[in-house]
Amino acid sequence: MLTWTAYGLAVVLNAFIIFIGVRFLLVPRAAAAAYGVPAKPDGDAAYLSVKGVRDLTYGVLGLALIAFVGAHAAAWFMLVVALAPLGDTVIVLRNGGTKAVAFGIHFATAVVVLLSAALLFAL
Repeated sequence: MLTWTAYGLAVVLNAFIIFIGVRFLLVPRAAAAAYGVPAKPDGDAAYLSVKGVRDLTYGVLGLALIAFVGAHAAAWFMLVVALAPLGDTVIVLRNGGTKAVAFGIHFATAVVVLLSAALLFAL
């Protein structure tokens, strides 16, 4: 049961970050608004694309580690990648986003990613 839970949560988290990355590439302004800091209408769209590529890459790397290397490597990856949503929490707070989005989305995501790491380490 633990194996299915650990791998299942890790796969879902990585698939979700792939979805977010693709969303930032396809509909960057809507994705930025959902992130918690809306993009400026005259802002540089390249930065939104950078976010999309970053998230897409993290998700693909996470799935590759699960598929080809195993739980221990995936656990270390999840532990390290938890820094991204923690950083996103700070970014939202420092740029006029709401505490609800910062903590309810980004910080909560970091906690779930850390839980995923702990489950993978337990295998």
